[in-house]
Amino acid sequence: MPKYVIEREIPGAGKLSAQELKGISQKSCGVLSKMGPQIQWLQSYVTGDKIYCVYIAPNEQMLREHAKQGGFPANRISEVASIIDPTTAE
Repeated sequence: MPKYVIEREIPGAGKLSAQELKGISQKSCGVLSKMGPQIQWLQSYVTGDKIYCVYIAPNEQMLREHAKQGGFPANRISEVASIIDPTTAE
């Protein structure tokens, strides 16, 4: 199943409180449970004005539908071609 990185432009994302992030997470999980097991949220990275989310899904359209139902921006969706880490150098 393809893995994707979603770039979400959310001004002030890095200043969101733990409670606000919890609410966003709960909303996302609620939408995911309705959409079924084909789409999975792995993790997200919160930066100053963006959130980068890593998902597994059969296609980009399913990710866009999740964003629409959750009311989240999905400014850029990129399919992961390869994954590297320090062990790749060995």
